Amino acid sequence: MGYYMLQWSYKDKQYQAMVDKPQDREKLVAKAVESFGGKLHSFFFAFGDFDGVGIMEFPDNESATAFLLTIGGGGAVSKLMTTVLMTPAEAKKAMKKAQGTKSGYQPPSGA
Repeated sequence: MGYYMLQWSYKDKQYQAMVDKPQDREKLVAKAVESFGGKLHSFFFAFGDFDGVGIMEFPDNESATAFLLTIGGGGAVSKLMTTVLMTPAEAKKAMKKAQGTKSGYQPPSGA
């Protein structure tokens, strides 16, 4: 299972719809995530560049992408950004792999 951070911005019509009829968006998003085999860990409304942030878990990239296509295709959001997340244990494994691998990579130099 992989973790994903989803950030989104609503369109103007959706703001008005939520004012006209306040609703539990977290419950609806959780149900959609679960329909693709995932789990919604956190859901927040936000100030700034995005109106909301969610942390979710999916069994694979295909399931996460199917969920994102469903949300994006629904027409309610104007911006949708996804960030793949790593657990600290996964990051430590990557560090050890980098430490033990001789790739031959050299950074660019001006000389």
